[in-house]
Amino acid sequence: MKLLHPDAEQIELSLVLAALSDPTRLSIIRQLAEDGEAMCRRLDFGSKSNLSYHFAKLREAGVTRTRIEGTARHISLRREDLDARFPGLLDSVIKAAASYPRLTTEADVTDGA
Repeated sequence: MKLLHPDAEQIELSLVLAALSDPTRLSIIRQLAEDGEAMCRRLDFGSKSNLSYHFAKLREAGVTRTRIEGTARHISLRREDLDARFPGLLDSVIKAAASYPRLTTEADVTDGA
């Protein structure tokens, strides 16, 4: 299965801003900025279908890239592409998202956090 990602030059500001207008998606962005690439199934926030919806919105807007490895999906920020298209935007969003909660990860649960 291949997921569609917009090419860097196809990333539109209006779609990026719309994708970043949701508190859950801002939490996802914050966590990816702090931790780097994450395995999708290890992040938890509400139902799996709800989280999948948010991952798809971010991917379709060009904010994140999803890499498939076997049955696992890994999500990461498209920092280079976003910085090239909209210099300073991602840094501003990450700074503003610092007040949003981190998602619970599988490691948090097993570590007793």
